[in-house]
Amino acid sequence: MKHLRQLEDQSIYIFREAYKHFDNLAMLWSMGKDSTVLLWLARKAFFGHVPFPLLHVDTSYKIPAMIEYRDRLAREWRLNLVVGQNKEALAAGMNHTMGRVTCCTALKTTALKQLVEEKGYTGIILGVRADEEGTRAKERYFSPRDKNSEWDFRDQPPELWDQFKTIFPEGTHIRIHPLLDWTEINIWEYIKLENIPFMNLYLDRGDGTRYRSLGCAPCTFPIKSSARSVDDIIEELRHTTVAERTGRAQDEGRGMELLRKDGYM
Repeated sequence: MKHLRQLEDQSIYIFREAYKHFDNLAMLWSMGKDSTVLLWLARKAFFGHVPFPLLHVDTSYKIPAMIEYRDRLAREWRLNLVVGQNKEALAAGMNHTMGRVTCCTALKTTALKQLVEEKGYTGIILGVRADEEGTRAKERYFSPRDKNSEWDFRDQPPELWDQFKTIFPEGTHIRIHPLLDWTEINIWEYIKLENIPFMNLYLDRGDGTRYRSLGCAPCTFPIKSSARSVDDIIEELRHTTVAERTGRAQDEGRGMELLRKDGYM
């Protein structure tokens, strides 16, 4: 519990530093376990109120239960929800059969860039964890992108002894990662500790499978698991050697590296 409270304190500090230094902030919310913990922490950081909009980049291919969960929490927690879509790409028939990197670039990366440009957001808060996937381990708490939201992972500011760079040249777009040092187990331990509502897609649905990571329906696959509670998930994670995003098709090969370089979440 002490370690979780230390992580919580650090994340809340990052939220408040971001709010202090960047004028037009927004936060991505994908409805998954990480971004929902991120939302919970945002509400703690600002005493129950989230003072910036929540962005959902809607590919139109999400699992329907995710959209239902999104709309319900947005109502109950009085969230300023902004939904963005690359309508031009969808109208042209973009889908995963055209190649998952191609599809994700059009429906996620480009859609997010369009939303950032339209609304003029100077900083985006995300639920990125360093342990989740290789390229994320190269991130910083305050991670600069160029004016096109493109990321040079070889040119990131040092963050030593909790000293963070928050002043950047004009035109720089900032991604902020309050969960960077959390692990997957930490996320579930915190969900248990705080009794945070989460999607039941993460639990065994009675057929010996559950989702470990959530995304678009055509590209996200359940894993074999009999975990029917948060305690079961935590115990399972203590012994697994399987990567968290094994069920995410866009992670195959260098797909995720290429996507994130171009501005993906």
